[in-house]
Amino acid sequence: MPSWSSRGLRGSLLEHLINISNETYREEKLALVQKVPTPITPVKIDPESRHITLAYFEQQSTVDYIGAVQGIPVCFDAKECKATSFPLANVHEHQIKFMRDMENQGGVAFMIIYFAEKEEYYYCPFKEIEKYWNRAKEGGRKSVKLSEFTEGWLIGNRPGIPVHYLEAINNDLAKRDG
Repeated sequence: MPSWSSRGLRGSLLEHLINISNETYREEKLALVQKVPTPITPVKIDPESRHITLAYFEQQSTVDYIGAVQGIPVCFDAKECKATSFPLANVHEHQIKFMRDMENQGGVAFMIIYFAEKEEYYYCPFKEIEKYWNRAKEGGRKSVKLSEFTEGWLIGNRPGIPVHYLEAINNDLAKRDG
């Protein structure tokens, strides 16, 4: 069974910023999107801090976030990378399957990828993730270069919404309709 040992919460700042954005979206009645908790079983707990220091995953998680935007079901995963290429090893087959199932049900699936070196957030529609995923499975490049991201998928911000991804969803839907 997979296990987890705390080495700091990688990606926790990204998730924190997305959570702030989601709370503002909820307050403004634009969307209802929530973080999906990862089910873990603690093995070792630091008695002083009461923090979990060793645990194992009870089951594979699906994606980081799920919800609805103006009546449209959405799901997405948030990933962070230090370099200017995103390693596809950070995406798991069960996540691809879940996102594909969401799309097949008329929902919108995507990833938000934060390139720390550039301090930029990108929206990556599922069809793009799937294309890169299949390329890697067929023996091709195992990462996605920042330069491969389609122009127009850079995520901006606005007051109270540090990761304003709703505009990217709107662009994604407009491209599907067109």
